[in-house]
Amino acid sequence: MLGKEKTQKVLAIMYEMFPNAKCELNYQTPFQLLIAVILSAQTTDVSVNKATPQLFARFPDAFHLANAPIEEVLACIRSIGLYRNKAKNIKACAQLLYEKYNGEVPQTREELIALPGVGRKTANVVLGEAFHVPALAVDTHVERVSKRLAIVKSEANVSEVEETLMKKIPKNKWVQTHHTLIFFGRYHCTAKNPKCDQCPLLQYCKEGKKRLGIK
Repeated sequence: MLGKEKTQKVLAIMYEMFPNAKCELNYQTPFQLLIAVILSAQTTDVSVNKATPQLFARFPDAFHLANAPIEEVLACIRSIGLYRNKAKNIKACAQLLYEKYNGEVPQTREELIALPGVGRKTANVVLGEAFHVPALAVDTHVERVSKRLAIVKSEANVSEVEETLMKKIPKNKWVQTHHTLIFFGRYHCTAKNPKCDQCPLLQYCKEGKKRLGIK
């Protein structure tokens, strides 16, 4: 497993590869970001961005979504995977935000996780992106890349991946690292056909060397 120094060397190369890594979900307010992240579970940002313009045009804030007929919410997000369950969650989330927080998105992890449809990953994305609170959200790309490069143990669960990354990466780079690992995993170190033959990090990657037959 890579130590702290080598981990930061690896990340420095990724930062150079993807200097403009950022959240690719479209939103205008913390509320819209929260809803978009809930909708993005087990689906792509691209598919979410196709559905949210109509959703946010009709229900731009917690008050409007909380009072929306569920059939109209379903109609807006029907193209997204698991849309029935997600429609219930985002409506319930909006209702709680309206009733408990006057329609505003809370700014603590504990309060966010208590909202319907919100887990630790979603809470961390919202904290880092909307409120600039240091947080490291672990999605499928972050987990895959971290394990392939032996930054974390291959058998680590999501919580252990987050904990290890937080120990090895300076707190002020957590949000940047989250976005950079996602871009690296989404556009370079992909799940099925990673670009191992043109990877500047091949020397650190046992899986890449194995794929290319390098000992």
